[in-house]
Amino acid sequence: MALIDTIIGATGQWVSKSDAEATLANPLAWLRKTSGYAAVNRIIGLSIPFATRNRFSVEALRPGYVRARIKLKGNKNHFGSLYAGAYFLVAEIPGGVLTLFDLGPRYTPILKEMTLQFLQPANSDVTVEFSLTPDEVAAILKEADASGRAKFTLEGQLHDDEGNHVANSIAHYRVRKQGFQESAD
Repeated sequence: MALIDTIIGATGQWVSKSDAEATLANPLAWLRKTSGYAAVNRIIGLSIPFATRNRFSVEALRPGYVRARIKLKGNKNHFGSLYAGAYFLVAEIPGGVLTLFDLGPRYTPILKEMTLQFLQPANSDVTVEFSLTPDEVAAILKEADASGRAKFTLEGQLHDDEGNHVANSIAHYRVRKQGFQESAD
C-alpha cells in the first residue's frame, strides 16, 4: 500500500473518531476535530493543488457526510459574484472525499458527469453538503467488490453565507476497486 493510502486511512480513522460538534469548551476534542480537518485539507491540497489555490476546504467530515466551502475571495467573476468554475470545484471534490474516507483508499473515485443549475449569483462564500447512507455505502462496496467498479450519484444544494440556495449540482461518479481481478470460473 502506498504511503498516501496509509495517510488517507489513518486520517479517516482520526476524523471519524472526533466530535464534529466539539468547541473550545472542550479544548482537546476541539483540537482533535480541527487537526483532523486540517489533515484532510492538506491531503486534498497535495492531491489537487488547484483546490487549495482556489480556497476550497472541507469544513465537516464524518462517516457518510461532508460539508465543503469555497471562498469568494480570489474566485470572483467579471461582475463580482462567485465564478462558475468555483461552484463546480466545491460541488465536485466532496464526492471524492466521501469515497476515499467512507470506502477507503483502495477505491478510486472518477467523476463521469456533472451538471450545475445556477439559481442566483452568490456574493459570498458558498457551501455544499453531501451524504451517503450506510446502506448506500454498503451497496457501492458490494458492487465494486463484485465487479471492480460501482456507480453512485450525489445531488447537492449550494448555499451562500446568508443561506440563499444559489445552485444545484448532480454528479455521477464511478468507483474503481484497485487491484480487482475477475475470478476465473
